[in-house]
Amino acid sequence: MKPLNGLRIVEFDGLGPVTFAGMVLADLGAEVLRLTRSASAGASPFDEVGGALLHRGRAAVPVDLKSDADRPAILALTDRADAVIEGFRPGVMERLGYGPETLQTRNPALVYGRVTGWGQTGPLANQVGHDLNYIGLTGLLHAMGEPDRPPAPPLNLVGDYGGGAMMLVTGVLAALLEAKTTGRGRIVDAAMTDGTALLGGLFQALRAQGVWSDRRGANLLDGGAPFYRCYACRDGGFVAVAALEPRFYAALLNGLGVDPSDAPQYDTAAWPALQARFAALFATRDRDDWAGRFAQTEACVTPVLSLTEAPDHPHNRARATFDQGLPAPAPRFDGAVLEAAAKPSLASLNEALTAWGAEAG
Repeated sequence: MKPLNGLRIVEFDGLGPVTFAGMVLADLGAEVLRLTRSASAGASPFDEVGGALLHRGRAAVPVDLKSDADRPAILALTDRADAVIEGFRPGVMERLGYGPETLQTRNPALVYGRVTGWGQTGPLANQVGHDLNYIGLTGLLHAMGEPDRPPAPPLNLVGDYGGGAMMLVTGVLAALLEAKTTGRGRIVDAAMTDGTALLGGLFQALRAQGVWSDRRGANLLDGGAPFYRCYACRDGGFVAVAALEPRFYAALLNGLGVDPSDAPQYDTAAWPALQARFAALFATRDRDDWAGRFAQTEACVTPVLSLTEAPDHPHNRARATFDQGLPAPAPRFDGAVLEAAAKPSLASLNEALTAWGAEAG
């Protein structure tokens, strides 16, 4: 049995974080119904790239949110739900008649989870944007990348998924726990700007202490330290070096054949020269040669794998981190990997109502 077995969640389909959040909740055992745009509303239920993973574990139920004909059934489903999640811009769900006030009046214990880029309030709340815009406002994007180049986009992991989806999941689960004892649901406002800022709390704290610079590539964890960055190898591959602690750094120097007296770890003025020295050394061997050389040491040197290579790495295979090339559910419970939820299926509104024992009034 999975941890969230017995919970029912209605997911109003959307791009990015709400879809990822729905996948996580379904992986953990919640029964999630994904209300998609019907063909009459102008979209196919399976037209999103990544659906084989992001849509797994829940049925797609095509609906037209603007249709009076579908409204009774949609409301009946939310009446039977423990939570709903949505990612529309502020005010859209209210205009459609599915805002939190409407749904919680009918179902007081309902948790209403909302995820947006800018949040439900503030001067930018109604502006359009994407992950890169949201994280750009938090200071974190400025901190990423090489010092002499524009900030590097960190895929959409930081805003959409870290600051958005995972904060939405956390907020919904916290509100569900509270609702079990109080009988009252909450409205969860997960803004990617808020969540991303929180993820960057360590760096703001270090900056306030005067030990973190706003200059990219000049700090301990942003590639500025020669012992915490990636290096190119002879074959065009890369290794990740993360020898932060002194004894790990000593193991790194030993593996590279560098005299410790000639490479003080925390002499920041010497970092650029030491980085160039390490780069020249790593360029003399292939990636996997270095990985093998450091495999049984404490140097914290590992290969940088491509997306194609990662599923076949022995560690990932041993832990079943990937299932048929796609990431398996995480985290684990009692040491076991949760079984990957079934591929998405297609259901009608009537089938969904029957499955949930609901009737459209």
